[in-house]
Amino acid sequence: MIGTFVNVGTVVAGSLIGLLLHARLSERVTKIAFQAIGLFTLMLGLQMALQVQNVLVMIFALIIGSVSGELLDVEAGFNKAGDQVKRIFKSSHDRFTEGIVTAFLLFCMGSLTILGAIQEGTGHAPTLLLTKSIMDGFASIALSSTLGIGVLFSAIPLLVYQGGLTLFAGLLENVLDEAFIQEVVACGGILLMGLGFNLLEIKRIKVANMLPSLLVVVLLLVLTGFFQGA
Repeated sequence: MIGTFVNVGTVVAGSLIGLLLHARLSERVTKIAFQAIGLFTLMLGLQMALQVQNVLVMIFALIIGSVSGELLDVEAGFNKAGDQVKRIFKSSHDRFTEGIVTAFLLFCMGSLTILGAIQEGTGHAPTLLLTKSIMDGFASIALSSTLGIGVLFSAIPLLVYQGGLTLFAGLLENVLDEAFIQEVVACGGILLMGLGFNLLEIKRIKVANMLPSLLVVVLLLVLTGFFQGA
């Protein structure tokens, strides 16, 4: 998991730089940098979402996954976990939990996360994850200068999630194909678009509650392939 370890390192380094710069940057500068991240996130999400080939699978995955996430209140679980970390480290930053959740979603919902984890998990050089590491490093500078130290702690769930995907991809090396990956990436793109709206403060969307959609789209694709092959 070399790519994931490097990625975690750049997020930590970028977050520390952002925290150091925070005191030297005016509110106008941090705000415009935050908006730039929001626009980029929206564009990246749209680009990913347009890769969808099976629209019906996407719609059902989003609806079933979002309703399930809302009933389970995944976002509340994220917030509780963030608040617990905040208490452990006795942070007084009022946007600590928001920083963890926002950074985690941004760093983990992109196509490079999924494709990069599959690339390294199947025994190839971690080229995509190393590229992602550079991007996340710069993004963490902008995020931490606005949202504070919580962004730094997003490196922990990033390690667990991206590392887990890498190991999982290694186990399913003979099962994964390009069409399958493309649909999962497209679903992740929809979630990234929701995060972009949040960052730009256009509309508050519970993106965390939509995360089960990624699992549902995988299950639907497996079922679809099974019935087509029957």
